[in-house]
Amino acid sequence: MIFAAGLGTRLKPITDSIPKALVPINGKPLLQYIIEKLKISGFDEIIINIHHFPEQIIEFLKQNDNFGIRIEVSDERDELLDTGGGIRKAAWFFDDGKPFLVHNVDILSNVDLKELYHQHLATNALATLLVSKRDTFRYLLFDENKRLCGWLNEKTGETKPKGILDISGFNKLAFAGIQVLSPKVFDLMEPLNPKFPIMDFYLSNADNQVISGFVPTDFKMMDVGKLDVLDEAERFVRE
Repeated sequence: MIFAAGLGTRLKPITDSIPKALVPINGKPLLQYIIEKLKISGFDEIIINIHHFPEQIIEFLKQNDNFGIRIEVSDERDELLDTGGGIRKAAWFFDDGKPFLVHNVDILSNVDLKELYHQHLATNALATLLVSKRDTFRYLLFDENKRLCGWLNEKTGETKPKGILDISGFNKLAFAGIQVLSPKVFDLMEPLNPKFPIMDFYLSNADNQVISGFVPTDFKMMDVGKLDVLDEAERFVRE
């Protein structure tokens, strides 16, 4: 699944006329980079959630003949469902009982997606999150076995769950916008409201379910979410 429904407010004024997914980097839309990376990694069935200028994304896929693979859209035109709700709305697509990968449209990286997927298969976790050591102010907290235990906002001091007071024993890692989920998530999502963030879902289940972190070696990534990184993103894809 590719998350492409966001409003792209940090990329205004570009996203006043096009969706974030179609913002060009070195002449190629972000969405095309992600589709091509998924194809090279062996993924041949993709669903993309849409909300902001959805017709443009549909037309882009049509013009490119869905890049020669099965591509569906999950229509969130009526309401953005956040990351967790977006995944649950697309549950009908994941009908083969196998784990599935979710990739933010604005993340460019050198990660080996096959390695991430096989790591998930080897651990039998509810979800495997791509994480890295990088400077941010929102961190996921993992124990020595890379199992998710909590969340920290260093700017505000807020933690989740609220009972976490001493974070010195945890590894602070930043989520990199790519994850693999077991289809078991859909049963656990059943009682929730239609709209919810996936990270809160993970944190509420972390005591009873294994949610793992995967830290790749020699990892490089770009979060193409803000105007001031577009030039750097162009250099990133050229290299």
